[in-house]
Amino acid sequence: MLVQWAHARPVQGDGRRALVVGSGLGADAEYVAGLGFDTVAFDISVTAVRAARRRFPHSTVHYLPADVLDPPGHWREAFDVVVESLTVQSLPDPPRRDAIARIRAMVRPGGTLIVIASARDEEDGPIDGPPWPLTRAEIDAFATDGLQPVRIEDIRDGAQRGPRRWLAEFRRP
Repeated sequence: MLVQWAHARPVQGDGRRALVVGSGLGADAEYVAGLGFDTVAFDISVTAVRAARRRFPHSTVHYLPADVLDPPGHWREAFDVVVESLTVQSLPDPPRRDAIARIRAMVRPGGTLIVIASARDEEDGPIDGPPWPLTRAEIDAFATDGLQPVRIEDIRDGAQRGPRRWLAEFRRP
């Protein structure tokens, strides 16, 4: 879905800074770096960070271990693009709300936040997770503290393989 987002608009990094949240084995981070962004990617799992570094030994991505609930202070409003793909949905609530607040705080003025997550309706009731698919209200929670929604897509048509997903874009003016 990240590729879908990037193809729908002319995305050029031109050396601007990007952050990939919960980078896992590095596929999204490498894609973002390939768009021309100076990319930082982090995961709470040191093992995942090591695996990404081994998987992409000549990468320009800065892979780091870090906790989304306690990110480095110098990341606040430091990134032109922040990509959050399937990480928040892996957290129960709490601490999900705190993670959402930390992620949106990393977007600099003029920057963009992309959120990709499994989707569910409020009336679906409690879900045994993980993952815990996000409701529209949880997606909307990214649009506070100066972030404004640009586009929020609820992708549920038959052309999309896999579970129903959110593809949301937010911008900080």
